Amino acid sequence: MLKTTIEAMGFDLWGVEYLSQGRHTLVRIYIDAERGIGVDDCAAVSVQVGGVFDVEDPISGEYTLEVSSPGMDRLLFKLEQYAGYVGEIVELRLRSTFEGRRKFKGILKGVEGDDVVIQVDDHEYLLPHSAIEKARVQTRVL
Repeated sequence: MLKTTIEAMGFDLWGVEYLSQGRHTLVRIYIDAERGIGVDDCAAVSVQVGGVFDVEDPISGEYTLEVSSPGMDRLLFKLEQYAGYVGEIVELRLRSTFEGRRKFKGILKGVEGDDVVIQVDDHEYLLPHSAIEKARVQTRVL
């Protein structure tokens, strides 16, 4: 539903965060484009998506809709997105523990099948994408 609307406007749907806190819900939509994303782009997508939500009513109760660019420290949502950041530092948080830990920060080495390969210090971990709760690319400080 969102992908079609956003792509028709000339943007890519990078990802969606759905955060429910008690009676209040936050829906954060990340959009991207080759030329970059500006405030006016976010506002235009917000109006269109808000209209779709008003008609389709996919969320019961009150919610806040935010539209944003993925930014420099971008979240990674889909397995296909990881390939563009090989060699970068990433932070991963897993849904459950793996080898006694849930958080990993290291160099993204690549993708093998449905697994993400990350090097932390001198150890490489092969982590199933389905086990990753949140992944974020870290901006390099020059």
